[in-house]
Amino acid sequence: MSSILASVVGRQVVRHTRKIHSLAPRVQASLRPSSATFCFSRLANTMAFAKFEVVPDVIPEAPPAIATVKYAEADAQEGNILTPTLVQNAPAVTWQDEPGKLYTVAMVDPDAPSRAEPTYREWRHWLVFNVPGSGKVGEGQSLFGYIGAGPPPDTGLHRYVFLIYEQPSTISPADPKVTPTSTKNRPKSCITKFVSEHNLKLVAGNFFQAEWDDYVPTLYSKLVD
Repeated sequence: MSSILASVVGRQVVRHTRKIHSLAPRVQASLRPSSATFCFSRLANTMAFAKFEVVPDVIPEAPPAIATVKYAEADAQEGNILTPTLVQNAPAVTWQDEPGKLYTVAMVDPDAPSRAEPTYREWRHWLVFNVPGSGKVGEGQSLFGYIGAGPPPDTGLHRYVFLIYEQPSTISPADPKVTPTSTKNRPKSCITKFVSEHNLKLVAGNFFQAEWDDYVPTLYSKLVD
């Protein structure tokens, strides 16, 4: 009897093992990102940029991917609220890049001096070109040195938008370099104009919001011009 039972159990184990093996390809396929998953992710990105009106206030359409923007103690996450204290130093920025390509990284505030009256739109906080790839912003050429968020008091939340563009070739702007302590030529800039002049392609972006905190006067004290 025990030998018969062992034989039956053995046959069942073999059948189930074969069934599991036959299902494996379908299970693996179900784990792969589908076109529907990609479309949903793309739609989510579009909705975030549209919800906070980055589209159309800064760019005509949402970027195809979300860049990772990491500060020392916080990350930008598609409109989350940070503080000027947290973003006073330049973040690490990464995105899906292509070998051999050059990129431009920008950060702008479309809400200067306030979102209600953005007469200085856009205020350029950072612009680096000829960046040799993701996570290598420090190896690019800085046209506008990084200045963190510094919204005036009683002006509400400002949007701080990061945009990453692919360059067709090396860029050599005629404009002089602006240091991280200079406000020269920062107000009333237009990233889409720079994009048009250099034939850039938007590949990624992200943004956060911030309003005045007690670090802002310290930031102002460091600025000239």
